[in-house]
Amino acid sequence: MANEAPYAHYQALSLRRHPDGILEIVMGASQSANKKLSTADHNLHRELASIWTDIDRDPETRVAIIRGEGKGFSAGGDLGLVEDMANDFNVRARVWREARDLVYNVINCSKPVVSAMHGPAVGAGLVAGLLADISIASSNARIIDGHTRLGVAAGDHAAIVWPLLCGMAKAKYYLMLCEAVSGEEAERIGLVSLAVPEDQLVPKAFEVAKKLANGSQTAIRWTKYALNNWLRLAGPSFDSSLALEFIGFSGPDVHEGIASLREKRDPKFDPSCPF
Repeated sequence: MANEAPYAHYQALSLRRHPDGILEIVMGASQSANKKLSTADHNLHRELASIWTDIDRDPETRVAIIRGEGKGFSAGGDLGLVEDMANDFNVRARVWREARDLVYNVINCSKPVVSAMHGPAVGAGLVAGLLADISIASSNARIIDGHTRLGVAAGDHAAIVWPLLCGMAKAKYYLMLCEAVSGEEAERIGLVSLAVPEDQLVPKAFEVAKKLANGSQTAIRWTKYALNNWLRLAGPSFDSSLALEFIGFSGPDVHEGIASLREKRDPKFDPSCPF
């Protein structure tokens, strides 16, 4: 376990060091025994935002792998956190900053990041999953940006990376309709780097990470930096989308979205719009 500095304070994320400078980040390790999906509560959301700056400064880490444990990669935001965001301005402002930092910290982390996504992949975990330098999904993974289903704009990572990965037409289709994308389809449209059978997912992630760890660190990190300038150019679009998402958390639709998720029914949003 990587429980030494700089990782001693992490509780929601399980961190494991492996040979060749590979750091494994596991979401939901504490929840998998109960067969629950990893949900981004207050603690996990905060840790997902900050972990990348610690990895960037860690001289022992050359590559990071992020994955989920249990039934899936990530289940999205904990409804308790979502309710707090909808009802408390201070929580909303804090989580807005964390959401902003999560995106920019993954982009600016100098170390390459590999994601291994299986089962449902939603919410804050999906941000890191799709912004990873090499994204690997199981063929039967279900990638979902759940924002419009909740009643808020597709902020987070959506505007900054989906159009670049899979094109504007596919991005609008999946983001506006909240349709699930299988791992196999995600590879076909370019949303992820690779799709593999689920039993090969973690071994493939480590195979890729080992190649990155044993390559020229300057060449790989500088290639990442240069390519990520495409994402930095999209920063204003991301900032706008995130602001619009968080405006939505102060409106009425999000309360119906939360209620429908708790009651496991389709939402009934007011069809009127103030603009």
